[in-house]
Amino acid sequence: MFAEFLIFLREGLEGSMIVAILLAALRQLGETRHARAVWLGVAAALAVAVGGGVAAYLVLHAYDGTRLQTALEGGTYFVAAAVLTYMTFWMRRESAQLRGSLTHRARRALEQRGGMALAALAFVTVAREGLETVVFSLAIALAAPAWQAVLGAAIGLVAALALSRGVYGLGLRVNLGRFFAVMGTLLMLSAAGLLADGIEDYQALGWLPPGGALWDTSALLPEGGFAGDLLHTFLGYAARPSLLQVGAYAVYLGVVLALWLGRRDVRSAPAAGSARPTDKARAVRP
Repeated sequence: MFAEFLIFLREGLEGSMIVAILLAALRQLGETRHARAVWLGVAAALAVAVGGGVAAYLVLHAYDGTRLQTALEGGTYFVAAAVLTYMTFWMRRESAQLRGSLTHRARRALEQRGGMALAALAFVTVAREGLETVVFSLAIALAAPAWQAVLGAAIGLVAALALSRGVYGLGLRVNLGRFFAVMGTLLMLSAAGLLADGIEDYQALGWLPPGGALWDTSALLPEGGFAGDLLHTFLGYAARPSLLQVGAYAVYLGVVLALWLGRRDVRSAPAAGSARPTDKARAVRP
């Protein structure tokens, strides 16, 4: 549940930022009449993301208990871990320039084809965030009870919208660079757990060397219990992990956290709700 909460909080805020920046760009350009096109693109993107997520979930459960389901689930875990890692680093690199970049693209869209081009820009940008969320959520939903995934997603989305309202509606000052850095660190723990889950599935299929369990804490902290399931979803806890699972988990975290925490050259995004007078792109206010 906590992992779903983090994902929807991060992606929900990121999506809200994109919409707010696009609307602010229209205000700056004196083209607020095209705001409807932005919302049209956002609605279409959300429909695609939700429809794709539901379809993928139903397909996986249609093969419940089969080797194909195990193979698909394992692949989903690996893809989710890879995409989550990539997008976390990408957002950290691009967060400082996101406002200026989207404003420039919105201006070009209006100059070329007007409202429809702007709707397409909103669709592509928000759909990317939505599909990322679907991949992460699907992987975690497969490893946790459905009610926990839904509850965590709902709380995270409400928190994201509330934070977005505070930042872009009430002028709340938030250092978005620092926010995404903290979220990225926490989500990498979830990505490490997804990687271990994928290895477990492929070991069950005989596609990876199985090996014996390094320890057995199922009597003390079973994975099926509330605490064990929470730790499994958020940290990748396994009661009977193999050497390959533990090794991959440790190597992944060691490498990505060293890269993540060792990047001193990345500029943090300015506090949302504030603007530098000399930076016209960042001075855009929704």
